[in-house]
Amino acid sequence: MTPIESPCILVCSIDMKTGYCFGCGRTRDEISDWLTMTPEQRRAVMATLPARLETVERKPRRETRRTRMARERGLS
Repeated sequence: MTPIESPCILVCSIDMKTGYCFGCGRTRDEISDWLTMTPEQRRAVMATLPARLETVERKPRRETRRTRMARERGLS
């Protein structure tokens, strides 16, 4: 049996503005339907992903405790 190609990079979180996953660019429906899609349907979705990922607003990195403490002390 041939493995199913997937764009998943295990960064699974949906951008609420665009509806696309921050990691792969798929919608919730595409993610849930991925295993039942035909190879042609998956390839069609994958062709759209680079353009979609350009529209996703990246989440800001979480501030670490060390960074916050340094900022509060005026060290950064």
